[in-house]
Amino acid sequence: MNRQDHIPISDLCVYYKLDVSYFKELEFYGLIETVTLETKPCIHQEQIAKLEKMIRLQRDLNLNLECIDTFFNLLQKVERLQSELFEVKSRLRLYED
Repeated sequence: MNRQDHIPISDLCVYYKLDVSYFKELEFYGLIETVTLETKPCIHQEQIAKLEKMIRLQRDLNLNLECIDTFFNLLQKVERLQSELFEVKSRLRLYED
């Protein structure tokens, strides 16, 4: 595991003005994955965009974590359906040509 790819949660708490418990709740709901590096809980930098969406949903729309979890589950299903639709359209084009 490359330490440079991970950001300590304590740094994120300062940057986003959040409490550590917020990240624990996100992990409880399966919305983020944390790893412990040198005794510090961290998240991978690839999760930052998703984290920022969650923070905006909570702050701007005043959604609780249950709603955010539901939102991301629905978003995941929509993305999967779009992918399947693209695949089916590609197959259909083969028969149309």
